Amino acid sequence: MLRSIARANGAAVLVPVAAALLLSGCATFGKKKGETPYIARDVESLYTEAKNQLDEGNYKIAGGLFDEVERQHPYSEWARRAEIMGAFTYYLQRDYNKAIEGAQRFLSIHPGNKEAPYATYLIALCYYEQIADVSRDQKITQEALDALTEVIRRYPQSDYAADARLKLDLVNDHLAGKEMEIGRYYERSGQWLAAQIRFQTVIDKYQTTSHTPEALYRLTETDLALGIPDQARKYAAVLGANYPGSEWYERAYDLLGKKEPDLVKDQA
Repeated sequence: MLRSIARANGAAVLVPVAAALLLSGCATFGKKKGETPYIARDVESLYTEAKNQLDEGNYKIAGGLFDEVERQHPYSEWARRAEIMGAFTYYLQRDYNKAIEGAQRFLSIHPGNKEAPYATYLIALCYYEQIADVSRDQKITQEALDALTEVIRRYPQSDYAADARLKLDLVNDHLAGKEMEIGRYYERSGQWLAAQIRFQTVIDKYQTTSHTPEALYRLTETDLALGIPDQARKYAAVLGANYPGSEWYERAYDLLGKKEPDLVKDQA
């Protein structure tokens, strides 16, 4: 299915062309901000006005009109389109909870609909937009990872899956960053084993992220602190083999030279 690109909050967002098509006819109602008076209207003009309001950036009015499409014409094809467009409108307002609820409701009622891939993607996008700084709790980041993975699993050949894969790399890097932050805190506190667990998690779960070289260095560092030089040398060797020009390998080499000079001679 063809897709179009809409721009929301400065980012490109994939939206269904089918849901974005303008229909013939026009109506003049709902012009007063925040009000959507109940007046019986034909479905095409109602949907058209909702879409016009959306295009003009009047998201709250547009959302109310899409709701009216559902309420006044619940069994029409337009109602199904209005459901997913209503969820998208909430996304544009950054009301992510309502956007997720709307998309989930659409999927529960119309699991086989042609717009189901987009609804699944929209849920993931809502979680992704809420990812917080690594210094804060990362529950929402994990939810973003799970939702993006679901898009890829269910619709692997879709445009949505391609975008989800790109976002997944950033999410994994974010989660790895959180593990590193906690590990460094434990290390500063002298809790070497607790620090090692965090750094090892980065190696095991997020080894393709930008944090891997530092994680290998930190494992070298903690092993030396724990009195396990052989294990420290193994991590330093892996670091040198995979990231020979990185600052972390140079630091590991210098560290081994200070703590275990014989180990450095073996690697020279």
